[in-house]
Amino acid sequence: MAKNNNKGPIMLYAYRVLATGSAFLFFNLGGLILTLTVFPLIRICLPKGKVQTKYARKVIHYTFKGFVGYMRFMRIISLQVDNVELLKQAKGKVVIANHPSLIDVVVLISLLENADCVVKSALWRAPFIGGVVRSAGYIANDTDPEEFIQACKSSLSAGANLVVFPEGTRTTPGELPCFKRGAGNIAVRTQSDFLPVLIDVSPTTLTKGEPWYKVSPKRVKVHLVVLPEYQVTEYSQTDSDAKSVRLLTKNIEKYIRKEMQAHG
Repeated sequence: MAKNNNKGPIMLYAYRVLATGSAFLFFNLGGLILTLTVFPLIRICLPKGKVQTKYARKVIHYTFKGFVGYMRFMRIISLQVDNVELLKQAKGKVVIANHPSLIDVVVLISLLENADCVVKSALWRAPFIGGVVRSAGYIANDTDPEEFIQACKSSLSAGANLVVFPEGTRTTPGELPCFKRGAGNIAVRTQSDFLPVLIDVSPTTLTKGEPWYKVSPKRVKVHLVVLPEYQVTEYSQTDSDAKSVRLLTKNIEKYIRKEMQAHG
């Protein structure tokens, strides 16, 4: 009888590995299919420039929405978003978040119809999602500094919401986030307010250096808390930009850490 009782957890874990594997396959094949079919049609049928980018991002938004829905349907994750209306109403904001998991950006873009994103340049050349990144016009983080800020300013001025993870990499489990100055530099130089988002993934999954097949034995709870806008107008450009960026980075890091501890 004891042997039969042990089969339940083993079968459940096997299911979760297979379900997670199917999600990765769905994600990568989806990116490849979009690159080979939908995005070429957008380039052929729509005017070049902002119109193509707008529709490419809309396609990505709904694709990611479908992907998140698939993960929920397969009971890989559950999703709770507090104050989601703040995301839906956002326009021209720098959306910042801690970064506990590989799926954070997918969840955020599934909630933001016109999302731009600062990405690692390696993603532009990635075999499955490189075409998605290029078609969306996401901003590479190794662009010339002045061109980078100009690209951010142009995107934000057009009403897009720019998704940035201030840590620059995924958070180490159990540690509070430590922000680099990139997000602060964007906010100060473009005078665009932050829209902070807290992300909690429990139990942890797809953390830095963790393989996809190391799955949790139970469904992962993904909980987002959207905080009120964090205004940057007091960080004036008339003073030294570098000083303003340092102060803003220090203050927003302190604020996010405090909110993370408050939300437990």
